[in-house]
Amino acid sequence: MTEAVNPSAWVVWGGFVLAFVFGAVANKTNFCTMGAISDVVNMEHWGRMRMWLLAIVVAMVGTQLLFTQGLVDLSKSIYVRPSLPWLSLVIGGGLFGVGMTIAGGCANKNLIRVGGGSLRSLVVLVFVGISAYMTLKGVFGQWRASFLDPVTLDLSQWGLSGQTLPILLAKATGLAEKMAVLVSVTVLGLALLIFILKDQRFRRNTTQMLGGVVLGLLVVAAWYLTGHIGHGENPDTLEIVYFATNTRTLESFSFVAPVAFGLELLMLWTDKSLLISFGIATALGVLSGSLAYALASRQFRWEGFASVEDLGTQLIGAVLMGFGGVTALGCTVGQGMSGISTLALGSFMVLGSIIAASVATMHYQNWRA
Repeated sequence: MTEAVNPSAWVVWGGFVLAFVFGAVANKTNFCTMGAISDVVNMEHWGRMRMWLLAIVVAMVGTQLLFTQGLVDLSKSIYVRPSLPWLSLVIGGGLFGVGMTIAGGCANKNLIRVGGGSLRSLVVLVFVGISAYMTLKGVFGQWRASFLDPVTLDLSQWGLSGQTLPILLAKATGLAEKMAVLVSVTVLGLALLIFILKDQRFRRNTTQMLGGVVLGLLVVAAWYLTGHIGHGENPDTLEIVYFATNTRTLESFSFVAPVAFGLELLMLWTDKSLLISFGIATALGVLSGSLAYALASRQFRWEGFASVEDLGTQLIGAVLMGFGGVTALGCTVGQGMSGISTLALGSFMVLGSIIAASVATMHYQNWRA
């Protein structure tokens, strides 16, 4: 009789495979949130922005379908809890937006660039990880815990079990929760799809259309992997747990904290209490998928810093991304795709802060130039 595979192994290896595809597709389609914003601000070109929005719509619809069918319990996610640390979310999102703009891309984009041969992005990721770890457990974490996180809005005081748009809608209108989910997804999804598909040039761009759909489906698959396949009884403690996730609950893609945990694992490799988690596996998967595509398409190129000034700017951006990504509970993928797919109010706040800060930074850079 064959021995059953440990659920942790399914989650870790499954996360790596999903992220491998994510990295390859993102490299192929030049998927980049900061790049999408830059295209709009500097060239008034909305192609990559529409691809990102399409990925969000697909992720949102698929994730809410999993939830309404009882396949995953999104109420356990870190994004939808009734505690809303709005100051941390806004400031963290804003600093992340500034950081990714002056560093030339978010954590996900830097993982993709490392796969393409960018030593510059490798240095940026190391400093993102150090800053993120300092925000999780170090001196930055003391500032976050003392001054930002205590400024929290407790929605349970108003009888709300979470901070999602359907829960708010159900409370305001008296709709059943599943109906509120249907209304929220239909209204928001249709509005975004109308905007996305009204551009004929985008509709003809098969690469970006398919890229957006695939990336969105991968976010959904990650929720199913950690929230359904990876949810079960721990054979050692007989407790019902979520296996192999750093948050000890269901997760989807997010890349700032996992980079920090990855550095921790490398530095403390002999510490048997530290294991490869879903987040670490997805970070490695994105890098590996990007590398595979770069080699297959013969686009792999070594890249370094252009100047000492470029090095300094990139490192400042990396530190801001590390602090902002942890403080805001996610990055442009962690909050901008995974978080938004849960319809959490906090995720919309973070996404708005990231975009606003990035746009303001780009305008400042253009003015300074």
